[in-house]
Amino acid sequence: MNRQCVKHHHEQGWGRYIRYERICMTIKKAKSSRIVYSTGRGKMCPTCGHPIGECVCVGSKFSPANDGIVRVEHQTKGRKGKGVTVIRGASLDPLELAKLGKQLRKKCGTGGTVKNGKIEIQGDHRDMLVEELKKLGWVVKRCGG
Repeated sequence: MNRQCVKHHHEQGWGRYIRYERICMTIKKAKSSRIVYSTGRGKMCPTCGHPIGECVCVGSKFSPANDGIVRVEHQTKGRKGKGVTVIRGASLDPLELAKLGKQLRKKCGTGGTVKNGKIEIQGDHRDMLVEELKKLGWVVKRCGG
């Protein structure tokens, strides 16, 4: 309890303090809450608060600073020993990156995903992916091991 609450509690009685505390909590919740979905507008952007269609931060969110080299590496960290091939450094917008990921997954015949601007493909397919990306015109490096 802060001093203002304690002072209010002693002067007005316990019931008033409880009401004051609820008002404080309501105000705190209102400040920390944000709209995720609105029936009038649809999904809302968590960064700028605008509807997804009118989002002003979409272009700046997915423009990674890179050197133009696509890196292909094998990772097992945090996956309970299961290996994935990670492709990073492709400076594409999210939709184009998803299309490239789908094309590469089909080529390897395995599953995978696109997360945080990286393409993850299940299994160790580094050699095949390096060749495929070179055919598509990318500058590619095989990283790690």
